[in-house]
Amino acid sequence: MNADLATQALTPWRLDLDDAARRHRLDLSDAAALPERERQVAVASWLGRMVNETRSARVFAALQQQGREAGIDTATLAELARFEAEELRHGELCAAAAVALGGTAVQVVERGPDVPDHGLDDALEGLVRNVLSVSCLSETVAVALIQAERLESGPRALQRLLREILADEVGHARAGWKLLDALAPRLGPERRDRLSAWLALAFGHLEAHELRELAPGPAPSALAEAYGVCDGDRARQLFLTTVHSVIIPGLERRGLHAGWAWQHRQTVC
Repeated sequence: MNADLATQALTPWRLDLDDAARRHRLDLSDAAALPERERQVAVASWLGRMVNETRSARVFAALQQQGREAGIDTATLAELARFEAEELRHGELCAAAAVALGGTAVQVVERGPDVPDHGLDDALEGLVRNVLSVSCLSETVAVALIQAERLESGPRALQRLLREILADEVGHARAGWKLLDALAPRLGPERRDRLSAWLALAFGHLEAHELRELAPGPAPSALAEAYGVCDGDRARQLFLTTVHSVIIPGLERRGLHAGWAWQHRQTVC
């Protein structure tokens, strides 16, 4: 396993979005119909998303610095700064859902790995690796999963919340594909070959992350699913469908050997 994607054991930190969550005044009073156990599962689900969205802000902050080093234009850098702010807001929105369901938006969070620089002298290639991993892989999967969840959501307040998050995530994914196209003239055959080989690791990392987040098994009930409890079996299938029908063809059209990379993806523990 490549060390630049390995999980690092770093000091935990306390994420407290409780006050910010309550300012959103999200009304989920209808959730009183949820059995207690299912309510607790729904709260845990939204708290998990709160953490993931807040972590994503750090990712876009790091991409800004890497973009500067690679000579990316100022408009793209400004876009990455906006994405950072959007992810922080997503964290607040997910916290608001957890609080509206009776939870408390405070979590002790294990610090994940920093966005890797890959140990390369080539700043452009390092940036493209991370754009592929963040936008073309992770954010593209997120768009599919959130869209499916929005269609299953019951309360209008949650539908509005998910529409807002979805619109931003679509922008994050599209921006990565657009940047990949813009940088294409600077990549060349040798860089493309190296990026294709690296994709085997990136796909392994993506699969491990998604399967860890999407626990197998159905949602406990249709009502629980309407309040944000994931049907893990369907979500896992949607993840695989997105990889095969969207991500791999999109990367292949851009000259990367994505089909080969998926077939040879590295197992990540």
